[in-house]
Order: sequence, then structure tokens, then C-alpha cells
Amino acid sequence: MPKIIMGVESSCDETGIGLVRLHDDGTVELLADEVASSVEQHARFGGVVPEVASRAHLEAMVPTVRRAFDSAGLTLSDVDAIAVTAGPGLAGALLVGVSAAKAYAAALDVPLYGVNHLAGHIAVDTLQHGPLPTPSLALLVSGGHTQLLRVDDIAGKITEIGSTVDDAAGEAYDKVARVLDLPYPGGPPIDKAAQEGDPGAIAFPRGMTGPRDPAFDFSFSGLKTAVARWVEGAQARGEQVPVADVAASFQEAVADVLTAKAVRAATESGIGTLVISGGVAANSRLAGLAAERCAEAGIELRVPRPRLCTDNGAMIAALGAHLVAAGCAPSPLDLSANPALPVSTVCV
Repeated sequence: MPKIIMGVESSCDETGIGLVRLHDDGTVELLADEVASSVEQHARFGGVVPEVASRAHLEAMVPTVRRAFDSAGLTLSDVDAIAVTAGPGLAGALLVGVSAAKAYAAALDVPLYGVNHLAGHIAVDTLQHGPLPTPSLALLVSGGHTQLLRVDDIAGKITEIGSTVDDAAGEAYDKVARVLDLPYPGGPPIDKAAQEGDPGAIAFPRGMTGPRDPAFDFSFSGLKTAVARWVEGAQARGEQVPVADVAASFQEAVADVLTAKAVRAATESGIGTLVISGGVAANSRLAGLAAERCAEAGIELRVPRPRLCTDNGAMIAALGAHLVAAGCAPSPLDLSANPALPVSTVCV
């Protein structure tokens, strides 16, 4: 009998509620995906303020739940299990979601699954492209994370093979946008500005690509600093900063490193499928360059549509559905949030 899984996401500045149907054959169908974002409240600070995010989750949780059930044409009594982001993320924000999920699970007498936010970014791809071949390689690119992950079992075995040693790609986008006087968050405005620029105009550095550097780790702090110094130099000379060229050249450096390392990791591991997810996965140059390089290497590329790439409840519901299908044990009701939850822990 098909099961309805509710997903709750509150790791950062989006309150997400997703509803999926797990069919008897193991496929997962998206029924509702509602998100309330507090990004506008953080824009004037140039980044997420944890206390503001936590308060926004408190205010948005119940209305977002109601919208999701109205959209799906379901009621709370239809829910068979609840999945919630237990980590990683902002401590206060996570606590709001975990507390809400506990309350719903207890009231409805249904099992609760405290799940990993990063694994959710991988699982969400199955809502669009179907079951994930195993093994697969996942490139997660967001504001707080840039990681290469080997996925042998979405419900239980995910291994990190590369990560950032400093700023994640999304953080670099936000900081470069600030340097260029572009709005927060920086990803979309930089991508838009880059469309009018020359990606070869400025030779920005490709971090962690030297012969002695770790093969699959990333570093974007040096790139961010190089952009800032270049802009400062142009301003000191009294020159007008070519925002489009700077944006395009910066974006090219990021996409070049991400795709080169991802394709190399897949090729050396003999893995034929690459999934790119996370908020930066919606970037047009990253998607385009990844498609080119995967085609050349004979690798299947899967990128969820932009709405599914950003933080949302659908990805948490999808991961919960895979855990239910695999027969994984639910989490205890005294589940705690873990801001530093490792990606190897799919379910707490």
C-alpha cells in the first residue's frame, strides 16, 4: 500500500515542507513542495543571521504545513511517516524543525526519521529522474557546503571523497557579489551579470589544482580574495570596474574547478553517473560546463530542476521515503539536532 511521507526542512533560512508518496515498487512521487524563505530579512546583513532565521522558522512552520497539505489535497491523518532535517545546519534553526516534527509525529503516532540535510540534496534527484544508479557520484554545491560524495546506498552508505578546506562555493559567490555591489544572495545576480561578460577577460586562480594539492578537495577563499584585490586595483587606478567581465571570469573559475574535479573523480572511480545538487547547481555556467565535460567522458549527468536544488522539504521527504522503503529503523522521539552531523550518518 502506498505511503505518504512528510518532510520538514529548517537548516538555514528556508522553512520547507514536502509531501511525497512512496509506491509499492519503491518509486517516489512528489505531491507538494512548499517553502517560506526569510532571505529578504537577511539581505541587509549580507548573510544569514541565525537568530533571525530561527524566529522566521517559528512564524512560518504551521502556515507552510497548511499550504503543503492544501496543495496536495491531503490531511495530517494521511501521513504515514515524518522525516526532518537533524543536521547539519544552524543549531537554532534545526531545533525549530526537529521540535515541530517531533510534535507532529507524537500527535499522529507515526514514525519519525531524523535525516541528514546533505543526503537529502542527493535523494531529491530521484523525484525528477527516478531511481539513482549505484554507485553514483554526487557534487553538492551550496552556500555552506561543497563536497564530492560517493553514493553506494542513498539510505545508508554515503562516503565523502572531497570537501572544501575554507569557503564553500556559495560563500564565495556571496562575498564576490558584495565586492561588486550586487544583491544578496550572490549566486543569481552574478550568474545574470556574467551573461554579458567575457569569461576569459581575467585570469583568476583555480584553487587546489596544483600537483601537490589534494585531488578532490576545494578552496575558494583564494579566488574570492583575488577578485577583491583585482577590483580594488581597478578602483585605485580610477577605472570603472567591468562588473560583467569580473562576474563571468569568477564564475568560470568556479565552474572549471568544480566540474574538472567531479569528472576526474567519477572517471578514476569508474562511476558512470554524476548528480549535481545544492543551490549553486542552478548556476547556468556550472550546468553547461558539466554537461560538456560529462558528455566527453561518457558520464550520465543528472541535475534536478532549480526549485529542487535549493533547500526544501521535498528533498527531506524523498530521503525519508527511501529510508522507509529500505526498512530502516525510525529515530527516537528524544532525537536531538546536530549542527555538525557528518554526511556518513544518513539517519540519526
